[in-house]
This record gives sequence, C-alpha cells and structure tokens, in this order.
Amino acid sequence: MDWRDQGFVLSTRKHGETSVILEVFTPEHGRHAGIVRGGVSRKMTPILQPGGQLDLSWRARLEDHIGSFTVEPVRSRATVLGDRLALAGLNAVTALLAFCLPEREPHPDFYHRSEQLLDLLGQNDLWPLAYLRWEMALLEELGFGFDLSACAVKGTNQHLNYVSPKSGRAVSVEGAGEWVDRLLPLPQVMLGKGDAPDAEIAQAFRTTGYFLSEKLAPELGHRPLPEARGRFVDLFTARMTRP
Repeated sequence: MDWRDQGFVLSTRKHGETSVILEVFTPEHGRHAGIVRGGVSRKMTPILQPGGQLDLSWRARLEDHIGSFTVEPVRSRATVLGDRLALAGLNAVTALLAFCLPEREPHPDFYHRSEQLLDLLGQNDLWPLAYLRWEMALLEELGFGFDLSACAVKGTNQHLNYVSPKSGRAVSVEGAGEWVDRLLPLPQVMLGKGDAPDAEIAQAFRTTGYFLSEKLAPELGHRPLPEARGRFVDLFTARMTRP
C-alpha cells in the first residue's frame, strides 16, 4: 500500500531511538500518521516542525498499518518563530486539527482553507479575523456550524445580537426575552459586517470556543480542547490592552 501527496505537519513524537511518528494533514488522505526513520536527526528536525509543508510518500504492507513516510521539504514556516502571536496561532491551528479531524478522512476543501490561513501567518493585522473565520468553518466542516441567517424565535434578520448555545442559531434582541443571560454573543464580525475590531473578534472567540468545547469535544470522547487554542486567544486578548 502506498500513496504520494502534499501536506503540512501537525505534530511529531519520538519513536524508538532515532525515528519519529509524524502526523500530517493532506488534501487527499486527511489527517494521517506514519513513521519517519531518522526523524530526530539534525537534518530532519527543522523540516518536521509544525506547519512545515512537505511532499510525502507513505508506504505500508497493509492499509491499516501505521506505515512509514519519506518526506521532502516544500516550504518552511519557521519565520513565525520570532513572533509570539503568529507562533501561538500556528500552534492553535495544528493542535485543533490534530484534535478534531477523524484519521484518514479526506477534507480537501478545508485543507486548502487551512493552508491559506497558515500562509497569512505573521500578518498580525489580518490573521486574527482569518483565524476566526477558519474556526467557524471548522465547526461547519464537522457538523456544528452556525445558522446566523435569521432569528430562531422571530424569524427576522434584524438586530441579531445573540447565538443560542443549544442550536447555534441567531437570536435577535427582541427574541432573546428572559433568556438573554443564557445566550452567547453574536458580534457583527461573525455576520461578516463592520470593520472587525479586535474587541468583536475576542467576543466571537468566546462563542466559537463554547461550541468547540461544549459541542464538538463531547463527541470526541470528552477530551479537553488543546491548551494551544486558549493560549492564542489569551495572547490576542492581551494585545488589546496594550497601548
């Protein structure tokens, strides 16, 4: 059994004395793991950093075996290592993909969206908004998307200020009623409106974070969300308080 594809690194972990188990995200084979012989060497370690783009060949005796990779570097994203926000964002993306995606299930469109997001790393004026839209797309891809087209109570599309934590549907000011304290914020940035200020993006992260932790995670065995996601959001939020 063998295939060839491109993809980017999600994680590595040591395997034996000289090898690593490499986990990647590819367009045609999804989240996939394999052994890289000599992966701990000085030559290979820089190539196998999270986010790094690789040309991959995978081979195994049987399809359900872990198999082994041979890899060639395509593009490094190591330039973000000196930028705290960019590095935190990179770690959040790779950790969430490793956490959420079913193994060996192709998601070609979402792969390309993720690749485009990583290509924006370092552009800190654009990246938080792009990352928010990526989180919303991730929830959609895995069956937990939002329906923000109209109020779940009134059926109108005016004054949509809240999201139902139960259904993911929008709720208007008029439709919130006595349940207002139990609803999640729906900032204009989630509707694709306005100038997307940092304060609104931070509000939106509260809403997407709820659905990641309270809706998606329970379907994956009640594992906690990767800490990398929280670190990125905290670092982004702290940025707003600086002069």
